[in-house]
Amino acid sequence: MSAENNPGNGKPVRGWEYSRLGDYHRQLDPNWSYTPTFLRKMAVVRACLARLPRESRVLDVGCGEGVLVEELRGTGLDVTGIDLNYRSDHVIQGDLLALPFADASFDAIVLLDVFEHLAFADQPRALAEIRRVLKPGGRFVASIPNLAHANSRASLLIRGRLDRSDHEFNHVGERPRWENAALLREAGFTIERETGVTLTLPLLYRQVICRNPARWRGLHDALEPFARLAPGLALLNIFECRPGILPGAAA
Repeated sequence: MSAENNPGNGKPVRGWEYSRLGDYHRQLDPNWSYTPTFLRKMAVVRACLARLPRESRVLDVGCGEGVLVEELRGTGLDVTGIDLNYRSDHVIQGDLLALPFADASFDAIVLLDVFEHLAFADQPRALAEIRRVLKPGGRFVASIPNLAHANSRASLLIRGRLDRSDHEFNHVGERPRWENAALLREAGFTIERETGVTLTLPLLYRQVICRNPARWRGLHDALEPFARLAPGLALLNIFECRPGILPGAAA
């Protein structure tokens, strides 16, 4: 499906997983293994964006169905949603690697569970585009899976293989936390805050929580303080960043 920059009119246009599963973020399945993580992630992102002044311009890159876009528009923020694989009345279709916006257009940009879908070579290009359209002093919030979460480390030690957050052909650019943090810094971002989401205790996470997430949601949430204390062991990391000076640039 080709990328287009114009909003849809009427029926949404869906590509990728949306053509098969529909609006699965909007119609959230309580027994989807990722649901507890998704809900916690969204709570952290909402708290971060709640600190923005009213009428701030916000860009949600890779917004999917635009769930957050619709929600934030009701808070007084000026929100734009863009996704390569979705188009509707509130989501424009476009490519993260060539964002159709002028330099320094947005006060804040969110990139939620998108970075890992990019090939390694494209990840620096994507961050450069985000930095280009973000205003100086703006806020960049990225949620990125951590390939080195607790259960993945245990799985590698015991079984000789990593516990990925999705199939490798889908998460082609999944990395451990420290590599994601290094890429952000190399792209000229200063990480001001980092939050870990979902502590993947070996056996307990995959064998209990993921098998019945609706039933064990309380257990998942009870472990969240430990995910915040040890983000390197968490399934997902949320980075709150500001644009700084590019490494090697003249002061």
